Amino acid sequence: MEEDLFQLRQLPVVKFRRTGESSRSDEDGMSGEHEVHIEGVRTELEPVELEDGAAVPKEFANPTDDTFLVEDAVEAIGFGKFQWKLSVITGLAWANAMEMMILSILAPQLHCEWRLPSWQVALLTSVVFVGMMSSSTLWGNISDQYGRKTGLKISVLWTLYYGILSGFAPVYSWILVLRGLVGFGIGGVPQSVTLYAEFLPMKARAKCILLIEVFWALGTVFEVLLAVLVMPTLGWRWLLILSALPLLLFAGLCFWLPESARYDVLSGNQDKALATLKRIATDNGAPMPLGKLVVSRQEDRGKMRDLFTPHFRWTTLLLWFIWFSNAFSYYGLVLLTTEFFQAGDVCSISSRRQEVKAKCSLTCEYLTEEDYTDLLWTTLSEFPGVLVTLWIIDRIGRKKTMALSFLVFSFCSLLLFLCVGRNVLTVLLFIARAFISGGFQAAYVYTPEVYPTATRALGLGTCSGMARVGALITPFIAQVMLESSVYLTLVVYSGCCLLAALASCFLPIETKGRGLQESSHREWGQEMVGRGSHSPG
Repeated sequence: MEEDLFQLRQLPVVKFRRTGESSRSDEDGMSGEHEVHIEGVRTELEPVELEDGAAVPKEFANPTDDTFLVEDAVEAIGFGKFQWKLSVITGLAWANAMEMMILSILAPQLHCEWRLPSWQVALLTSVVFVGMMSSSTLWGNISDQYGRKTGLKISVLWTLYYGILSGFAPVYSWILVLRGLVGFGIGGVPQSVTLYAEFLPMKARAKCILLIEVFWALGTVFEVLLAVLVMPTLGWRWLLILSALPLLLFAGLCFWLPESARYDVLSGNQDKALATLKRIATDNGAPMPLGKLVVSRQEDRGKMRDLFTPHFRWTTLLLWFIWFSNAFSYYGLVLLTTEFFQAGDVCSISSRRQEVKAKCSLTCEYLTEEDYTDLLWTTLSEFPGVLVTLWIIDRIGRKKTMALSFLVFSFCSLLLFLCVGRNVLTVLLFIARAFISGGFQAAYVYTPEVYPTATRALGLGTCSGMARVGALITPFIAQVMLESSVYLTLVVYSGCCLLAALASCFLPIETKGRGLQESSHREWGQEMVGRGSHSPG
């Protein structure tokens, strides 16, 4: 009998009493109360379900009365008031899209005002991406080593300072350096997604990450509207200064941001992580799991070699190309939009370029009110892009969503070969931008999900760095190569996206329905699949 009881204690069994308490004792082992096995974060746990088929009460979120993981607490507390506030604050950081959208407005303005040749205009755009490329991995490493909140706050304040300062640049060389420093700071802003994702329960994660992408879309729309109001009267300097407003708001509110509980536990600060989880539970009006907060294993954090272990090597390489293609195509389309609108249609752009070159290599045209209107319409495509991605990402999965986005963009690029009028051109650019922005958003959902906590920020940082390589190259395609051949330019973008669609299909891991992986020493499938999820298989 004693031997039987000893074996019983080794089983991951929880007794659920109708009084709202749970225990695991010898007496319960001999009682007739309901026994359940829990499928949790650890491999020995089974699905949480009462024998009579009733769902497990929210109060019994942890596998046993003894211990629970951060994942258990996040799932038990759920989505509530805390996550709504976090959405707004991290969204303000994400509204740095204004600093990116301004590139397509600033370039033609300085081209005319300072009489810049086309290669200097392209360099002004590329230097921002050089800064982002050189800093993305650094910010990821800082976030893994010193905390997500620390890395995000420093990068946003850096961007804010140099963004305002660039409005006072007296000459081309000054604005070139200052915009490069702005790009260096923007390289750390994607870490807001890492911080945000680590506070989200599994069922809400994809939808919430996509919804903060709405702030990116709002930032681009607000930038165009701001340009319409500011450029004719105050000029581009005030546009640069006013574009830093969302980051200024973030700087005022960032004191509220907590550090990621997942990061605190992994770095050995269980008490701080527990305090954060209690704060979230209080805000959401939800109960905390019973027991002691633990971590499965202490690990080194922010090590580049962990991205190239046999389990993640192929994923890392494919993701790098996918992120490269996303940024290359997205920012290329943003720059091409102003070029196409100034020409009127695709077919006349080559002849127009030849006429301009025959007159003077420095001849330029300011953006007109009609150009701003059409630019606004294509920018509004970010919103349906979010909605389409939101609708399909949990139905067909992350990989297929990215592949579909690349295929639609490639198809629309090929349709631009036809001599379409301005209205059809606007529709095609609208659809292409909606889907390529949707693919970018799907990548932001997939990447934090596929990497474990110890390397999540670094993984996202290196992917963001590769995206900036694509963004660095794209001005020379969209602005310089376009002068030689508009069709060759479109073939480059279309071909790149076709290859990216294939890369998305070949990703070895689908993260749909998975919990965030805590340890890099666990195989996929050993982490929590999500409490309350009873889907077959």
